[in-house]
Amino acid sequence: MTDTSRLNLPLLAPSQAQKHVTVNEALSRLDALVQLALASVTQTAPPLSPMEGDAYGVPVGAVNDWAGQEGQIAIFVNAGWAFVPATQGMRAYVVDQGFYASFNGTDWVEGMQSLSPSGAGMIQRTIEINHVIGAGATSNVPFALPAQSVVFGVTGRVTTAITGTATGFSLGVAASSNRYGSGLSLPQGSWLRGLTGTPVTYYGSEDLILTAEGGNFASGEIRLAVHCLQFALPN
Repeated sequence: MTDTSRLNLPLLAPSQAQKHVTVNEALSRLDALVQLALASVTQTAPPLSPMEGDAYGVPVGAVNDWAGQEGQIAIFVNAGWAFVPATQGMRAYVVDQGFYASFNGTDWVEGMQSLSPSGAGMIQRTIEINHVIGAGATSNVPFALPAQSVVFGVTGRVTTAITGTATGFSLGVAASSNRYGSGLSLPQGSWLRGLTGTPVTYYGSEDLILTAEGGNFASGEIRLAVHCLQFALPN
């Protein structure tokens, strides 16, 4: 055996010359894999100018130097690509999308908190949306609450001051205009933390709705984050 069985770390051979080359190769791979951060798990082509130690989750459809390496972790070491198999239950931070993911044996799944032998699991997600507020009494954020999810709350921050004749606003859904807050402030930097006493299950996707209080909206922008759980089916 020339490599370790799990992380493909190169092993020293008996009476091997240039031992430091093999040891340094193994250390370089460990340096990339410990506290694993993947630059991307959706990029299909190797970057043109990778940095030493960069790591990627190789997706289906990969090309060029990654062709045929789907499901592997590609690590740039010693000016070339080394490949380590991603195994079920591995966890990594995905840099270009800003979330933690676990490998379910086939794909990197955002927010996977538990994983059964057949791939069922509980997925914790924070879905961030930048929403431009148009003129009117209400402003809908389309399909902000995903179907088949349990929502614990919605947080937000006004990124561009909300203008118009409104003196404040509420945030909710069609069935409850203030489910996630009322009397919310309009200036840039204002924030909201909308919690429900009991988590709410949404069987179909729903809009979040901003409703002006005391007047109408003219313009503005808000960043909203939906905090929810979803559930993956077994294979």
